[in-house]
This record gives sequence, structure tokens and C-alpha cells, in this order.
Amino acid sequence: MQELLGESPAALITLALVLGLVVGSFLNVVIYRLPVMLDRQWRADCAELNPARSPLSDAADAHAEPFNLVVPRSTCPACRAPIKALHNIPLLSYLALRGRCANCRARISARYPAVEALCGALSALVAWHFGYQPGAGCALLITWFLIALTFIDLDHQLLPDCLTLPLLWLGLLASLTGWASPAHSLPVDPVNAITGAVLGYLSLWAVYHAFRLLTGKEGMGYGDFKLLSALGAWLGARMLLPIVLLAALVGALVGIALILTRRHRRGAPMPFGPFLAAAGWLALMWGPQIVTRYLGLFGANR
Repeated sequence: MQELLGESPAALITLALVLGLVVGSFLNVVIYRLPVMLDRQWRADCAELNPARSPLSDAADAHAEPFNLVVPRSTCPACRAPIKALHNIPLLSYLALRGRCANCRARISARYPAVEALCGALSALVAWHFGYQPGAGCALLITWFLIALTFIDLDHQLLPDCLTLPLLWLGLLASLTGWASPAHSLPVDPVNAITGAVLGYLSLWAVYHAFRLLTGKEGMGYGDFKLLSALGAWLGARMLLPIVLLAALVGALVGIALILTRRHRRGAPMPFGPFLAAAGWLALMWGPQIVTRYLGLFGANR
């Protein structure tokens, strides 16, 4: 099997595509359930700190059904009928059922297959770009984390620590493996990883506090600091500036477009995490080429 994947790019890309579709199906669960789990945990923690809790709420909490990434089974949002395993096949089930529940025929959001298709496509691109080497596994892992973080931030303006911090620590640990190849320096060496993690956090932390001092408003959340820190741990300090500039440029263009089309109110908060994630993924795939072309605009040579 390893010989086949190493000698056949088509087989590697196909495997990555199928794996990406399966992971994308799981990411849909993470995107929906993780914020609910965190909200329940926050409410439980607040209730423990509140001395005025009633016995009725204690009893309700004691008999609350477990809710995590495994249980309960996925159900139709409309009729709450459990989704059969046969109807849970990534992308294919949605097409076979024509986007409707098999039980009540209610429409199912197109975002579920969209996330699966996106995860499959990006995973295939990673396999095509990196080939059969350890860096491809690292890039797949980063890609899956970024997809989950992007959609959670879009829905809730939240970048959970339980995703950003493991991504950060995995980047630091991966730097100790010595897996980096001359063609694809992923992961980076330990010095670059630590420097990237520290500078990634401190750079946005400084911008956040400077903006708050000047305007009295909070321009971003701490989750953005941690996400950039995680990207720095994987890609090194050299990629931080291109990531931030690209994220800011795309964010500004999207924000202006949404305001002009009246899909976003002027002054309303907009999550920065999705733009950081997109810029980080582009830097993961083509970071050195982006830097070279940017410097080439000014006649600089590396």
C-alpha cells in the first residue's frame, strides 16, 4: 500500500479526497456541537458559582442527557428522526436524497455537503502539492483544524481554545520530529516554531491593545491571537507578516463588498478568524512563492 501511494500520485490524491470527505462529515458534527458543548459547560460553571441555585435546576442538570461529539446520534433538524448510517455517507447521501430528510422530506441545509466537499477538495490539493511524505500528513491536519475553526467563527464569532491550543502544541511538537524536507519545510525547525508561536501571539496582542487604547473598542478576540500563534508554530515567523497582510486585505475587501450589498451593517463586528485561516492555508501551500512574488514587485532579490 505504501509503495502504491508513493509511486502513484493519482492513488494518493484519491485516498486524500475520500479521507477528506469522511473527515468533512465529522467536521460538520464538530462545527455544530462543539459550541453547544462549550455553552453548556459555561452555564454549568456559572451555576456552580451561583449560591442561589434552586434544587429544581440541580435536578434538571443531574438528569440532563449527555451531549458530546459522539452521543446522541445525529438527527433531522426538523423531525428529530435519527439519521441512519446508510444516509450518513458523505456527499453521496445528500445527492441521493436530493437534499431532503429521508423521514419527513424536509430540506437539509446545503452547507453540510458543502463542508464535506470543501474538506475533500482541499485534502486532495494538499496531497497533490506535498506528495507522499510526512509534511502532507501535517498539512492535512492543519487544513482540517482550519476548516472547523472557520465555520465555528462564522457562526458564533468564537475560536475555541480546545481547537486553537492543540493546533499550537501539535505544531511545536512536530517541529521536534525533523520531518521537514528541502522542498516543503513543514513542519519548521524548533527555533522557528517557537519564534513563530511567540511572535504570532504578541503581534496581534499588541495590535489589539493599541486599537483599544486609541478607540476604546475591542477590534478582535483572543482566539485570533492563538490562531496566529498556532500558524506561526507550524509555518515559522517568516510567514506571519504575509498571513496577516493577506488576511487583512481579503477581510477589508469582503467587508466593503458586504456593506455595499447591504448584507452587513456598517460598524457591526465581523469575525477575523476565517480570513486568518484562509491566509494561513494559502501560506501553508504557497507561502514561499507568495513572498518571492511580493518582493519581486519591488525588485528585491532573496
